[in-house]
Amino acid sequence: MSEPAMAELYRVELPMAVGFDHPAKRRATADSLLLRLEVDGTAGLGECAPRAYVTGETSHSVAAALQQVPLDRLFARLREADPAELLARVQQEGVSGAFGLHGGNNLLCLLETALLDLLGRRLGLNGVELTPASGKPAAGPAALPVSQVLDLSLDVEEFLDTRSPFHFVKVKAADDIRRDVATVGAIRARLGDAVPIMVDANMSWSADEAPARLTALADAGADLVEEPLAKGAWAELARLRAGSGVRVVLDESVCTLHDALTAVEFRACDAFNIRVAKNGGPVSAARLIDVARHAGLGFQIGVQVAEVGPLIHAGRALAFAHPDAFTVEAGQSDRFFPETVVTPRPAVDRSANTVEPPPGPGFGLALTDRAAPWAVARYTEGAPDWAPLATTPSGGVHRDNRL
Repeated sequence: MSEPAMAELYRVELPMAVGFDHPAKRRATADSLLLRLEVDGTAGLGECAPRAYVTGETSHSVAAALQQVPLDRLFARLREADPAELLARVQQEGVSGAFGLHGGNNLLCLLETALLDLLGRRLGLNGVELTPASGKPAAGPAALPVSQVLDLSLDVEEFLDTRSPFHFVKVKAADDIRRDVATVGAIRARLGDAVPIMVDANMSWSADEAPARLTALADAGADLVEEPLAKGAWAELARLRAGSGVRVVLDESVCTLHDALTAVEFRACDAFNIRVAKNGGPVSAARLIDVARHAGLGFQIGVQVAEVGPLIHAGRALAFAHPDAFTVEAGQSDRFFPETVVTPRPAVDRSANTVEPPPGPGFGLALTDRAAPWAVARYTEGAPDWAPLATTPSGGVHRDNRL
């Protein structure tokens, strides 16, 4: 008789060596949930990074929702189904269709990344092969250039002196448009016309002040603006876009397929920022890329700040499966976290500011011993409920790890 299947949940709140500031949030620690599923000797590792200001979810709410997932039914399906057929169904229908699971975007992402990783390991497939892609090329690029992000914690001159080479620059907006204009002007003066510059307002501008701000930023050299107005302000976004020469990218406003179709209907943007956790997992993210292409819109592959493992490789797999993104973010886990909870450490070639495809099988990562203190609960097949785990991750300080 096989060993009981098992699920382990980790809430990882690693301190960041350097902080990251933008108009919607100042972050000094990670806040990710990791889910490790093990069935008949094969394990899959998934991650989500809930952000309340993006999808309304928190780590607590996702963990609570996970308790309601019928894991025994999921384990049985993994045992009974042909893994290749099951993977094909996940790629077509996501975990909602393939397993009958429902919930918020981050819960679905947590489950989907773990399940894809497990199936990839069973089948010997890497992350790019696991990620849906319409019209996928026979051979993708060996490496992709990544954007550099200037947040409010870093001076523009230090950024320009230390973060080259530059392929694409994103500037996190301040609460002072004069500072933003000066920042864009300094970047444009140093880098010339070849490098695109995008200013990310993170929903912080009013509809009345936005037109003048766009004009000033365009005059300084900005090419794009991301999420300038309140989330889902479709009519106002359409008017702003029509009245300016700056391309509008939507991020927080486009979390679901319905959001994407609404943005297209209103002609509210020129591009989507696709992020795996925000958009409900790799399958849903790929579906939104298809919506963008069909509507003649661009897209970028973005990240959540302070991803710690599987999300990093899932995002890169998505980027290599869809290499026509106008830019790709790599995250800064190498700068944020001197110690990681996964191996191998997700890498960025900082000499070229490029990334390579995840190594596989699956998303190619395993937990290290440093993950153990962040474990919060374990579920064993056939048990009546999850068992909480009391741990002391740092400094001997007890954490309340109840779900």
